Amino acid sequence: MPARHTTAAAARAAVAAAAHATKGLEAALRATAPAETNGKTDGRKQRWTQHKEERRTELVDGTLEAVRVLGADVGMDEIAAHIGVSKTVLYRYFTDKNDLNTAAMVRFIEITLLPRLTETLVEDVDEFTMTRGVISVYVQTISDEPEIYAFVTSSNYASPKVLADSEKLIAQVVSYAMTDRLSDRDLDTSGFETWAYALVGGVQLATHWWMVERSVSQEALINHLTMLVWTSFVGITEVGGSAELFNAQEHPLPHFPSDAP
Repeated sequence: MPARHTTAAAARAAVAAAAHATKGLEAALRATAPAETNGKTDGRKQRWTQHKEERRTELVDGTLEAVRVLGADVGMDEIAAHIGVSKTVLYRYFTDKNDLNTAAMVRFIEITLLPRLTETLVEDVDEFTMTRGVISVYVQTISDEPEIYAFVTSSNYASPKVLADSEKLIAQVVSYAMTDRLSDRDLDTSGFETWAYALVGGVQLATHWWMVERSVSQEALINHLTMLVWTSFVGITEVGGSAELFNAQEHPLPHFPSDAP
């Protein structure tokens, strides 16, 4: 594939994707907050609501720091003590540990993972370098925060809906980037969303496996994922993104290196 034609176009796509995704994250975060019972809106209520949201964010940030220091199995008492508040204060803003875990997951994606991914998307590099860069950033970000990752993905507390929403947000970012980079090259773009979800889901599952097993090096994981994703892209572009053209072709296995004379 030719190198990227303009940095500005890539930047616009990444910024648009990030803005769209962040709105979703903010909505998810608001959805986890305690509901307001009084339907009447006035200035004092708006200020109080803003104060509660800001205080809630402070407590979530404190929770993330507590997890980094104390580990993924930290309890509500330990979190409160590390932040310097009583557990009663935590329960004033979060209904239970599930609620706190959900808010922590959303916050981690919002302030750590998503900015790193979008920063990578604005780089003026060729598509192979971009592919490897996005995979590397995702793996490295998770690797940098093992306790946070274990905490927010814990099966005991993680919300399946928010987990699914987080995957959707990242897939949307990838889909926007694919559209911006490839839609002007006469490709059938109807499969972009499918491929984005497959890419994100595959990389996430492989990284999760790696975080648990650590049976290969981080570099090997990135190499294997890049090889898988890039060869898929090459195959897709060879048929112009057309599933009909792909299905109409014969699909023999290529010659293996061991078959060479």
